[in-house]
Amino acid sequence: MKTIGIIGGGQLGKMMVQAAKTLGFTVVVLDPFPNSPAGQVADREITGSLADPVKLRELVTQCDFTTYDIEHIETSELIRLADEGHIIRPDPRVLAMTQDKLTQKQRLQDFGLAVPAFVKLESREAQEFRAFGLPLVQKTRKGGYDGKGVLLMRSEADFAKALPGDSMLERCVDIDLELAVMTVRGADGEVRSYPTVEMTFDSRCNALDTVIVPARISPELDAAAQKLARQCIDALGGVGIFGVEMFLDKQGRLSVNEVAPRPHNSGHYTIEACVTSQFEQHIRAVAGLPLGDCSQIRATVSMNLLGEPGFSGVPVVRGLEESLALPGVHFHLYGKPETRPLRKMGHVTVTAAKLDDALRIADQVKAVLKIEA
Repeated sequence: MKTIGIIGGGQLGKMMVQAAKTLGFTVVVLDPFPNSPAGQVADREITGSLADPVKLRELVTQCDFTTYDIEHIETSELIRLADEGHIIRPDPRVLAMTQDKLTQKQRLQDFGLAVPAFVKLESREAQEFRAFGLPLVQKTRKGGYDGKGVLLMRSEADFAKALPGDSMLERCVDIDLELAVMTVRGADGEVRSYPTVEMTFDSRCNALDTVIVPARISPELDAAAQKLARQCIDALGGVGIFGVEMFLDKQGRLSVNEVAPRPHNSGHYTIEACVTSQFEQHIRAVAGLPLGDCSQIRATVSMNLLGEPGFSGVPVVRGLEESLALPGVHFHLYGKPETRPLRKMGHVTVTAAKLDDALRIADQVKAVLKIEA
């Protein structure tokens, strides 16, 4: 029986473990905190920092294959381990490039792919923001997630709010829709893609709120998004699944927002709605197995469950019975021991024969299902 190591024990890791166990693998997880969501279902959990070279080496050397559920990892030791012959997928050099938003954008631009205009932020002085032009988006180069490390500047009054640390500036796109395509490359080089999805975001925290599949776009635009996603994977390289986030502007033009070298929130729906989930697909690719079928079976709406504002402590789920009484509702709670305002605690996927039915049921679920304390 082969062993897979997962660096990071969050909800993505948990769902990877569940897919890996179904395929018969032993799984070891590394996370800073004991009893992490992934550690709760893994065969073994190592507790330690994701930047600790000793802990990283401990994990990798006892596994046949290693992957990760988060980008915020120290890559220098992983590169050394890969050079020693250990199989780490996606390659840690790809991780090092993509975890820095500036080097990721430069790579995509070098391959001729459409990205919003961007520059490295040098000083955070007012004249630098002014020279780039408003409105703009300041992004920290590393460490941002779920809307954190991103600041929209609409006027000069926002200059005083500038984020600390190494950053980049990006042109603010006049967005019509935000789209994403989950794309996977196997160890043999085969590439497959899931349907293009439509995303909406929670204005309170800029985290992903709802995923609608298939996206309500033309067949021509869908084909263009699929092509762009595959071009991104060609540009970045690596084996495994990648979440490619895109902007569609009001002139009908696509550009790449960000690429995540791992399973992605926009692909959670695949567990119930596709022949092969993104998590199984990733494990297949990492372990060198044939890729699965990406076809969608049912129309789908997936929603994040965030901790309700004003509540911190042991999570309490309100409205679960009412939600599960509705057709096509699938509930996922991640096993985090504490809820906090707007913390990602789980997700719900609604499947139906028609997208309008899934949207209607999703609205009913959203009205009653709450994570409190």
